[in-house]
Amino acid sequence: MMKSLKLGLLVVLALSLGACGVQSIPQAKNDVEASLAEVTNQYKRRSDLIPNLVATVKGYAKHEKETLESVIEARAKATQVTVDPQKLNPETLQKYQQSQGQLASALGRLMVVAERYPNLKADQNFRDLQAQLEGTENRITVARNRNIEAIKNFNNQVTVPPTSWTNSLFYKFEKLPQWTVQNAESLETAPKVEL
Repeated sequence: MMKSLKLGLLVVLALSLGACGVQSIPQAKNDVEASLAEVTNQYKRRSDLIPNLVATVKGYAKHEKETLESVIEARAKATQVTVDPQKLNPETLQKYQQSQGQLASALGRLMVVAERYPNLKADQNFRDLQAQLEGTENRITVARNRNIEAIKNFNNQVTVPPTSWTNSLFYKFEKLPQWTVQNAESLETAPKVEL
């Protein structure tokens, strides 16, 4: 009888631990890493499109050389800053956001050039690349929103009882830094075209 009582208590304890985050905390961490990978994937897509966009525009807008060079320079800087989910901290996330914000700003200036010179706007290749860039900006927004949600879920898992008790006993994960509002505005907004 005593053995069956102990066995029953062990089963209840095992089920309780399972319900209190033994699996959900690592799964939430995996979700954060996957969603961050998607964010960086979308930024990479944007960086890969820019050389094609710049090459097309360069042929038509030689007199706007400064604007195009700022896009190239911002892209180069943006691709130098990367985010490693294993070493994620507020400082590295802020540097990453700043470099992407500078790139978004340079792209905004490029879109103004397109509006000033109708020949650029009328060119089919430019329009196709512009549409791809706009689509990529939308994809970045969706990916970032998913990452924000995944970070929120993970942070809840490691800080809110009862799963936080499991975290403090087994994993000892720290709360992850969230995207900041300051830099998010320049990253989430597609470059604007001013008439």
